[in-house]
Amino acid sequence: MSLNRSEKEAVISDVTGLAAKAQTLVMAEYRGITVADMTKLRATARSSGVSLSVLKNTLARRAVAGSQFEVAADQMTGPLIYGFSVDAVAAAKVVADFAKTNDKLVIRGGAFAGKALDVNGVKQLASIPSKEVLLAQLCGLLMSPISRTAVVLGALAAKKGEGEVAAA
Repeated sequence: MSLNRSEKEAVISDVTGLAAKAQTLVMAEYRGITVADMTKLRATARSSGVSLSVLKNTLARRAVAGSQFEVAADQMTGPLIYGFSVDAVAAAKVVADFAKTNDKLVIRGGAFAGKALDVNGVKQLASIPSKEVLLAQLCGLLMSPISRTAVVLGALAAKKGEGEVAAA
């Protein structure tokens, strides 16, 4: 079904709003995916804070014109699903994880920080741990010297206490 001019303008403004807030754009070809699988993908994306949309490529190109995602405009060909995410790795992670279990979803590329990404770039971005995991790892690194010092001081105190008990 064809969209009239006002509907096209509404789609462009919606996608422009998504692109303004997002850090990452991932594009994947969805040819041959069943409706049930696509519904699963959308549910996973929604729970991860990723906005997935099937758009006409001309509308998508117009929507990202002038944004950091304009570098990916030449990759916008064929039947694509567009994933925008505020979290830097969420869109790449959702699409890459789904592509591992469903060979019909083919990652085509994307954009991050004003740079176009190829398939390998999207997969590398997906392999980066999430922000929460990175913060937990940082806290563990910061806590490690402190806990080691506490263990050593506790052992010294216990040894000194044993020496006093033996002398008495």
